[in-house]
Amino acid sequence: MSLETPDAVSQITKTLQSNGYEAFVVGGCVRDLLLGKSPKDWDMATNATPEQIQACFEHTFYENDFGTVGVVQDDIVDELALLHEKQSKAADAEDKENYQSKINQLEALKVIEITPYRTEQKYSDGRRPDSVSFSDNIHDDLKRRDFTINALAYDCTSGELIDDFGGIADLQSKTLRCVGEPNERFAEDGLRILRAVRIAIEHGLTISKETQEAIINQAKLLEKVSRERIRDEFIRMLQSKEPMRAMLLAKDLHVLSYISPDLERGVGVDQNGAHKYDVFEHLLRTMQHGADRDWSLVIRLAGLFHDISKPETRRWNKEKNDWTFYGHEVVGARVTKKALEDLKFSREIVSRVTTLVRWHMFFSDPDQITLSAVRRIIRNVGPDNVWDLIRLRICDRIGMGRPKEKSYRLRQYTAMMDEAMRSPISVKDLKLNGDQMIAELHMKPGRRMGWILHALMNITLFEPENNNKEFLVKQALEYDKLSDKELQQLAEQGKEAISQAEADEIKKIKRKHRIA
Repeated sequence: MSLETPDAVSQITKTLQSNGYEAFVVGGCVRDLLLGKSPKDWDMATNATPEQIQACFEHTFYENDFGTVGVVQDDIVDELALLHEKQSKAADAEDKENYQSKINQLEALKVIEITPYRTEQKYSDGRRPDSVSFSDNIHDDLKRRDFTINALAYDCTSGELIDDFGGIADLQSKTLRCVGEPNERFAEDGLRILRAVRIAIEHGLTISKETQEAIINQAKLLEKVSRERIRDEFIRMLQSKEPMRAMLLAKDLHVLSYISPDLERGVGVDQNGAHKYDVFEHLLRTMQHGADRDWSLVIRLAGLFHDISKPETRRWNKEKNDWTFYGHEVVGARVTKKALEDLKFSREIVSRVTTLVRWHMFFSDPDQITLSAVRRIIRNVGPDNVWDLIRLRICDRIGMGRPKEKSYRLRQYTAMMDEAMRSPISVKDLKLNGDQMIAELHMKPGRRMGWILHALMNITLFEPENNNKEFLVKQALEYDKLSDKELQQLAEQGKEAISQAEADEIKKIKRKHRIA
């Protein structure tokens, strides 16, 4: 079989083989090649020892107990530096995106990890083998791997593909199956339970019956797994194209509570008439729309947690004959903060997600949609979070079962956000300021200086090319020769021009958001 591998990988294979050693591309990168995907990293296995591997290459590092040697591809490191430089100088967004695509491809090749064939003994701590022994047999190495689709080895020189456990057949049938006895594989490392969910979602696979049963039986092993490792698998689930399916699968396999027990509390909790789904499904659908729009991890997390405290704040309102959830955003922000901190998310992510959860009800009362109210929201969430708040609201709306992303009210609010966020047109936009007029033109501070600045605005608003210091200095000196009456008239014209320009900008914003 012939699989296309990059020259950098083929060259490492040839180097090891020319020194008398075996060399195979192994694991997930072989799986990805068979699926027609670009591997995100490249792993190789060999019968050479770590010291023998290092002797074959110029630039390596070896900093672990498992024999893995990192081979640094210096030419690719140099190429990446050049691409980053070109990307930083590119003005066109499409050019920047093209550079990023090339950068992503090369990042996977910057360091290629090579590990000696090895066998592993008992896993007393449910994570690491008690001892590791090097082997000279690739088949020994494949036995220790987690799933059949990852227990593959490929020689990119000869085209030999080793598949001892039916991984290719499982890929063809879209089945995820453990190597050997599933309970033993999960006992070796409890994180494999979440890896099974994540890999199934990422590659559109169905987990085999035996593997599912072992996951349910061994779920408690996740209590031994560090929160950081669980967080990393959780993030990869959320960043997949189908995070909703991942969360549903995790719930069905009884492992969602080991990620965050709060997530299951919304199951079966009905909402009011505006919602088609219970709290749990609403949270998943809100998160999923963030994925459908390819929005950030922060948006997806906020979507998953924004109504997390509806269960404990739910009250029946006899007058409205419906459920109410007063204060759920305030309580939810505290619950979200605790949950994300427990998963060891960074302070930045905890802060941003918690802020979005706290203020996601900002639009609930249509009578509060005023420019001053919008400015208060901007102060509350911070300018950097404003558009994420709008995106969360869009996701929330779709998660409720609404057919459209934006209602008129939300478009109105978005337009007002745009208006409040933009810098007002003023004399501060001039390339000449009062301090310069005093220091360089020797003018006296006072009302005449203000009149001159407003007069200058009148000519720069209609002819923006005039907003350069050389022209403005010359014109300011001419204006300074005028009488108070003449100068004041020009200043009034400048103020009217500013007012008109502001009105034109607001019209543009309203047209952009389809607001009358």
